[in-house]
Parts: sequence; structure tokens; C-alpha cells
Amino acid sequence: MAQELIATRQAFGEELTAIMKEHNEVVALTADLGESLRMLKIRDEMPNRFFDTGVAEANMVGMAAGLSIAGFIPFAGTFGVFMTRAFDHIRVQICQNNLQAVMVGSHGGVSNALDGASAHALEDIAYMRALPNMTVLFPSDANQMRGAVRTLLKHKGPTYLRMYREPTPVFSDPKRPFEIGKAYIEKEGIDISIIATGPQVAFALEAAEQLKKDGINAEVINVSTIQPLDVQVIAHSATKTGKVLTVEDHSINGGLGSAVAEALGENAPTPMRRIGVRQFGESGKYHDLIAKLGIDSAGIRKVAKDFLQTK
Repeated sequence: MAQELIATRQAFGEELTAIMKEHNEVVALTADLGESLRMLKIRDEMPNRFFDTGVAEANMVGMAAGLSIAGFIPFAGTFGVFMTRAFDHIRVQICQNNLQAVMVGSHGGVSNALDGASAHALEDIAYMRALPNMTVLFPSDANQMRGAVRTLLKHKGPTYLRMYREPTPVFSDPKRPFEIGKAYIEKEGIDISIIATGPQVAFALEAAEQLKKDGINAEVINVSTIQPLDVQVIAHSATKTGKVLTVEDHSINGGLGSAVAEALGENAPTPMRRIGVRQFGESGKYHDLIAKLGIDSAGIRKVAKDFLQTK
């Protein structure tokens, strides 16, 4: 039976619409990307709680700050690559005031594949995890995205919620609660720890199945919260396997791999390799692009095998 494919942006739009019908304090904002973030049903059914600023990300963030101070819970969304345009406003207005506001960065990584380098968000996690008070989430599939949106109703403080344009495998248990700050062991193993975030978790699980044929028993960890990082789960796995491989659709600098390296350096020094993007994006079909960048299951398998052969 084929695995179900759903884009996390689709799950986000559906879940946000549902919770806004249940909670009058939740509001939606976008910078001219309501359709892309699946917010148009909100616009049509709850127009008094939907705000489109046009292509003005800084204004959107400022409005979100004001709405939060007034007692609302704003979800403010645009493409991840455009959210960083408003970095100073996120830093000063949202994070310095520790406001409950969700900055939603859609089309993360190279998932906006055909639109090319200018539309690929490859540095956004690095921006956001540098900020005090900021929680950084990158759910792995549609089920986790729905859980994250609901969890954020009660989460105090700023959040960056990253999501994907491309439909990706749905594999997580829909009944498993989404916990901010928790890493999930999706597959236990003893030979290598593959630590992934976002849809690359599904690719890591595919790679782990292929690695079985090579006699390699890989552990796969789903880091859907990049900040705060679940250092305990990661350090325990690293100590058990002795080798760590991180995987992300983000720049090799400043994202998940950097966060894991920092954590292990302070808590459980372990040999590791990082799989990430080492260039600006380029236009191409999604699966062709991730294959070229080495962030698909074949790329993960190759690096894991090469890593285990080194001494």
C-alpha cells in the first residue's frame, strides 16, 4: 500500500481554520500568501480575524506584536525565505518582549523547488535559533503539524513554525501528542544515530530500511523541535551508537547539524557528519533537486555507509 502524501502547509491551513472556529482569540495574518499557506477559508469564513498586509513582512510582524499585546494569539505567515526580511522586527518587537506569537515560515528548504534560489529558505532556522526566547519547530509530517498548531495555543512566548510546500510521507502516529522540546525515536538501532528534522525524517527512515540490507542497524531520531533541543535523547543515542549523522533541508551552517554538534560538544563528544545544503538553491523538480543535494534517502544511505567505514 502506497504511503499517504500530504504537504505540511495543507495540514497547517486545515488545523488553523479548525482552531480559529473554536478559539476566538486566535487570529491569522499573511503577507500576500494566503492561498499558499492555505488560509483562504479563514479569509472567507472569518474575515474579521484575517489580516493580509500585502508584501510587507515587517508590517505583518508589527501587527502580530500589537495583537499579541492586546490578548490575541497571532499566527503570522509567509514564505520562510521572506520571513527573514522582518528579522529585526521579530527580534525587537516579538522576542525582546517575549510575546506569544507564531511566525510561520512556509515553503521551507528547497520545497519551493521550481521557483529557484530566491524562493528557497535555506538560512531561516539559523536566523531564528539565534534569538533568545524563540522556539523553533519543524514538524516532520502532516500529523505532527496538526499537533504542533494545537500545542501552540498554550505555549507562552515566540515560536517559529517551519513548514513544507511539497507533499511528503505521513508516517507519525496521529494519536501521539506533540510535545515542544521532545525528540522522538522513530526507529531504534545500535550502529549509527541518524538525526533528522522535517520531511527528512521520512527519508531517514527509508534510508534505515535500505541500510538493513547492508547489515547496518540505524537509529532514527525525529527532531521536530530544534530549539529548545532535546539534548538528553540525542546524547543518550550518541553514546549508544558512537556515530551521529544529521540530516536537514537547510544550510549546513546554523541549522539542526550545528545545534546537535554544539550540544554533543558540551555533553557527549561523538564523531559526527552533517548532511545539509552547501550552496544556494536552484530551479528544478523537487525530487531531482533533493537527490542532487544529497538530502534524500539515497544520499543519507551513502553518507551513513561511508561514515561507518571510516575509523
